[in-house]
Amino acid sequence: METSASIEIAKHTLLSCGLILAVGTLAGLLAQKIRIPDVAVFLLAGIAIGPQALGLVHIKSDSALNQIILLFGASYILFDGGASLRFAVLKQVWITITVIATVGVLITAGVTGIAAHYILGIPLVTALLLGAVLASTDPATLVPIFRQIRISDRVAQTVMSESAFNDAMGAILTFGVLAVAMGDEKFSLVALLFDLFKQSVIGIVAGIALGYLAALLIAHEKWAFLAEYAPVVTLVAVIGAYFAASGLHASGFMAVFVFGIMLGNKDAFGFQMEAGEAQKLDEFILTTAFIMRLFIFMLLGAQVDFALMGKYWLGGVAIVTVLMLLARPLTVLLCALPDRRARWNFSELLLMCWTRETGVMPAALAGILLGIRAPGAPLIASVTFVAILMTILIQAPTTEWLGRRLGLLEGN
Repeated sequence: METSASIEIAKHTLLSCGLILAVGTLAGLLAQKIRIPDVAVFLLAGIAIGPQALGLVHIKSDSALNQIILLFGASYILFDGGASLRFAVLKQVWITITVIATVGVLITAGVTGIAAHYILGIPLVTALLLGAVLASTDPATLVPIFRQIRISDRVAQTVMSESAFNDAMGAILTFGVLAVAMGDEKFSLVALLFDLFKQSVIGIVAGIALGYLAALLIAHEKWAFLAEYAPVVTLVAVIGAYFAASGLHASGFMAVFVFGIMLGNKDAFGFQMEAGEAQKLDEFILTTAFIMRLFIFMLLGAQVDFALMGKYWLGGVAIVTVLMLLARPLTVLLCALPDRRARWNFSELLLMCWTRETGVMPAALAGILLGIRAPGAPLIASVTFVAILMTILIQAPTTEWLGRRLGLLEGN
């Protein structure tokens, strides 16, 4: 009986995954035809096949399958994003990336939290907890957007790097404010910044070490005995980088992003793959990253709780509007404008103000708060769902249009 039950569960899971792949492939083709980032179409397709609409897919957000997809999928997308960055560009904008991924998260959380306090009339600590959940941008959304839309390298690499690094800051800030809300301890900005510094350093070191080792094994003139298995090496190294950092109580996502940067810039260390092997690796990474974002955003759409979202949708729309049109622009201007090394112009700053999609990380944090029954958790989850829908369905499809209007598309 137990074996039979296991087989039925396996069949249902396999059918759901096959359906997601089939619908997602068609959604990706549609997104290509109408020239918008595919994550927006995946989100809508997920809503359509989820339990709130057609009811074809039922994969719970707290299931092991969903957590595996989120962990590995977000990690691989971050690796892909890191591999597309170049040292020459990062040298120009590293100050902006550092400040906006740390201080910028505090500014966004503060402005959004204060707005939520006055709009919804909720306690300030609960409002700040909501602001902390929404403060980090989403690498799983932004990396594929800038892989599909050929925006100026300076802007694209800054926004992608920010999204990779600020997830750690967003999580640390959320749990710091949660401690205050639960009455566990007093909030300490110094302790928060020290924890962020520790996690960042360990994550970066782990990423550098594994990235160099992977490049050595697949691209070194003498030691590249795994060159033929380069795609498998990237899979193992992404998982290894994540768990190596997590085991040391650091940001696993930061580690896989830095690992991607190292592997993508292997030429700078004198490593060179043969043309055929390099092309095979590039094709594998592009295909795997496509499958991962397909699963992530279709599952995210299928798990949107409209009943929960409906309780606070009007206030949620107001708060997310403040997040998009006030908190984000203020964050970008305060963090990027003083960077004289980067010398940002108005068009670049304006595009960075518009690109701050909310997705996987805020959704995961909201789910954790619901699970532990944190103060105001249903309200926070409701507004987070509103933020995910608004930013992905409004900002993602308009990024290319705005980039073209500002003259920031490559070739303009």
